Amino acid sequence: MVDVVEWPFCLLTPQQVQANVVAFTRSGGRSLGGVEPVIRTDLGYWAIDYTGVVVQNRYRDQWKTWQAIRQKLGGRSGLVVVRVPSSLSAPYASGHFEPTTEATHSDDTTFGDDTEYEQNAISVVSVGVTPLAATSIKLRIIKAEADLVGVRFSYNNALYETGPVTEIDGDTWTVSISPSVRELIPDGADLNFDRPTCLCHLAEDRGMDITQDAITKGTRPNVSFVEATDYWNSLI
Repeated sequence: MVDVVEWPFCLLTPQQVQANVVAFTRSGGRSLGGVEPVIRTDLGYWAIDYTGVVVQNRYRDQWKTWQAIRQKLGGRSGLVVVRVPSSLSAPYASGHFEPTTEATHSDDTTFGDDTEYEQNAISVVSVGVTPLAATSIKLRIIKAEADLVGVRFSYNNALYETGPVTEIDGDTWTVSISPSVRELIPDGADLNFDRPTCLCHLAEDRGMDITQDAITKGTRPNVSFVEATDYWNSLI
């Protein structure tokens, strides 16, 4: 993947996150009787809004990081990976939030700097090859709630949302997804349900303007992103 910036969610934390698939429909126009048939295509893209990102005057690292990201992105041209909090609908096996954990490898080893591996609470893998532009996917539950309807996951920073189930065969679920698959998902791919992410551009060139406030000693800017569909199209 080309050079991208990863939004530091724990340092520049928004008070609210809104992530929605913008549907792409087609219509032949309204008839004389007032009827307008609308057809849904398999296209669409993500629109993500970070509202009220907390930036306080006393934390210089927040200001420096904000300005460094703004410089790197250079308006709408740059690429940024943004996290989409999904714990409210994530399929945790326990039925409630489960944090990621740290663990050693199977032979009790760690990384070279003695840090442990991060292990997700949810484990779901793809079944079979899911081709480019597909609108459904087969998922096998390894460790998750037995309900994969209406959940979000990502693969290689391409974000998806599942719809109704079309088939259940043991621990394998076939579900519709939006938007259509951005790049081929191989058989047995580990999918990110714990902290799904989306590759985006800023929605506006001045999308990271920020105000310094000497009275309240902080500010809460809003940032809007749109999915970088141009990047995925360039891979075709």
